[in-house]
Amino acid sequence: MKYKKNNEPRRGSRFNTAFIAAGTAAAWLAATTGVAHADSSQAAAGAATMSTSSVQMYGLIGSYIDNSKLSSTRASTVQLGGGGLTTSFWGIRGREDIGGGNAVIFSLESFFRPNTGQLGRNTTDGLFSRNAYVGLTGAYGTLKLGEQTNPTYLNQQFVNPFGSSVVFSPLIVQSYTASYSNTQIGDSVWQNAVEYVTPNYSGLTGTVIYGVSTTVGQQGRDDLGLHLTYVNGPLTAVFSAQRDRTAAIAPSSGQYLYLVGAAYDAGFAKVYGAAQTTSNHTVDTGSHTYELGLSVPVSPSTAILAEWARTKNTALLASSNIRNTGTIAYDYILSKRTQVYVVYSYDKLTNNPSGSTYGVGIQHTF
Repeated sequence: MKYKKNNEPRRGSRFNTAFIAAGTAAAWLAATTGVAHADSSQAAAGAATMSTSSVQMYGLIGSYIDNSKLSSTRASTVQLGGGGLTTSFWGIRGREDIGGGNAVIFSLESFFRPNTGQLGRNTTDGLFSRNAYVGLTGAYGTLKLGEQTNPTYLNQQFVNPFGSSVVFSPLIVQSYTASYSNTQIGDSVWQNAVEYVTPNYSGLTGTVIYGVSTTVGQQGRDDLGLHLTYVNGPLTAVFSAQRDRTAAIAPSSGQYLYLVGAAYDAGFAKVYGAAQTTSNHTVDTGSHTYELGLSVPVSPSTAILAEWARTKNTALLASSNIRNTGTIAYDYILSKRTQVYVVYSYDKLTNNPSGSTYGVGIQHTF
């Protein structure tokens, strides 16, 4: 079950309605819940096969209020945050047909924080820190050059009910969020990247991404990712393998990550599952993460979301620790573009007291 969000063209602009509909589907791959997902390469490639040339402006804005206490913090914090289910962003994308079923495509997307009015997820983000690429698409696939969303992050979204949420999804927060002792090194966005996406073969697409190192003397120590995504009917299955050698991994010489996962929509409910492992070279540390999720539609406009993730961090000659994080939410689709939700999260780290988070939020697409 999907909640559809349709973007409308502005009057007086050279927008094409058909492309907008396709672009909308690419921008918010919302499974059951209407949770917006990052713009996937596979979906972008599909949107770019339309037979007209056009430019589209679009975005998403969200805010939440919560009382948050993690297992690793001493006291709770009341905060108003920007984002929530999806990090707020705006963007411009377009395509130009060049004949023979081929086209030039581009995307410029910028994160922003509606609670403060500032650009970026943080002070280090540039203007177009979500996506900034140009490429070619046609019958033989899609080639893109520039800053791009990491396909590992996209595949993680397919196999959890909270999508791309770096606030509430247990799989995502344990992978990327520092306050949850993130296991995954590097960002959800890769800079200086070259990406190729194969044509869709009966629901199966393959992606290869190569991030060129900009560190002097480090050429040949670049980032590399290999990915498979299968979406056909009720079944979704993903595989990701990546090597990250960015400067952020010091003192490690590199991290290897592997992800497998699947989701199945039975109509009355959608179930999710994933397994992820990381291995950091030189420092001999790593992690094993297991995740299960469920999305149950209560009515055409409401759904209950639930997800749990367990991560075991390991280190040579040191005791390991285990983190369990679970989230449950009630999601209500207020209109075609707006949803509101209430959410509760539980967090427990080895040898620490448990923590609980309560919150409410709103999200609107445009």
